[in-house]
Amino acid sequence: MTEDGARQTILVVDDTVVNIDLVRAALADAYFVQAALSGETALKIIEKKKPDLILLDIMMPGMDGYEVCRRLKADVKTREIPVIFLTAKSEVADETKGLDLGAVDYITKPISIPILQARVRTQLTLYNQTRQLEEWNLSLEKRVSDGVAQIERLDRLRRFFSPAVAEVLLNGNTEDHLKAQRREIVVVFLDLRGYTAFTEAHEPEEVMHVLNEFHTAMGKLILAYDGTLERFTGDGMMIFFNAPLEIPDSAMIAVSMALDMQERMAQLGEAYWKPRGYNMAMGVGIAQGPATVGAIGFEGRRDYGAIGRVTNLSARLCGKAGGGQILCCETVEANIRGRAKATPVPDLTLKGFERPIKVFEVDRSG
Repeated sequence: MTEDGARQTILVVDDTVVNIDLVRAALADAYFVQAALSGETALKIIEKKKPDLILLDIMMPGMDGYEVCRRLKADVKTREIPVIFLTAKSEVADETKGLDLGAVDYITKPISIPILQARVRTQLTLYNQTRQLEEWNLSLEKRVSDGVAQIERLDRLRRFFSPAVAEVLLNGNTEDHLKAQRREIVVVFLDLRGYTAFTEAHEPEEVMHVLNEFHTAMGKLILAYDGTLERFTGDGMMIFFNAPLEIPDSAMIAVSMALDMQERMAQLGEAYWKPRGYNMAMGVGIAQGPATVGAIGFEGRRDYGAIGRVTNLSARLCGKAGGGQILCCETVEANIRGRAKATPVPDLTLKGFERPIKVFEVDRSG
């Protein structure tokens, strides 16, 4: 019996009806027994539906048992079916030939019923165990493959998102989150003041070392605040909030991150950069507004990005901010009012914007 209770099928191939009847009588209580009087007929039956085991006579007119076995073992669809040869005692000397062809056992004629039943039972048990092991291996391979794919997906997601956001995306419908959509976001641009002069005065290895210190310090805060890092631009970064996942009070979160970034930059400068003669500081611009967000790029290389006026505004504000300064637009100021200090500064005329922009400077007090 199989695990689902169905009886296993034995195909008896013998040109003698008496032998077939004997086998059927011995096995019919436990198995479903089919019969074929020739090798050619047997192959046709097997082609339609594979049996679980074949009892195969050797000496038959036309196609003999050896040829039937040879064809079965040459076909990937049938090579695993166990074959037990039924052979007259005079043919026992040819056992090696049959085993070389892939048979699993021999039963000599006249057939002993207890031996027949025992050997059929043994070979079916081994066959079932082999199939179960193969199924388990396939299942294991799939689980491993799925696990590797999941890790690779998580690694890709972690390029843009904090680990917490990446996990949420991985456990949900990632494709929906990464499809282009319209979303209100808060964008933070930051870059270094004095960086160009620094690169001209120092060796490339030293420049890369300092950039690594800068990116590491800012990167930790981006992850801590669950920001979405769109890109590095040398000494600059673009981060946004409220996509791909909605983040309540994203303006205040973005401002809090920017304030912590400026504080960390001051610590970095005092502890590491100024003692080495590096004179750099960071400017930050923050803007809020609608944008199109989603996966951008081509097959094999996609990033998660944002496109819209809000990204340009944040970049322009960053460009106007001095070292240690954070500038934000009026929408951000309205959403943080009463919780963070944002002082009006003179309106700015920015490239790409027809009208002067109301701007506020954010600082830690307030």
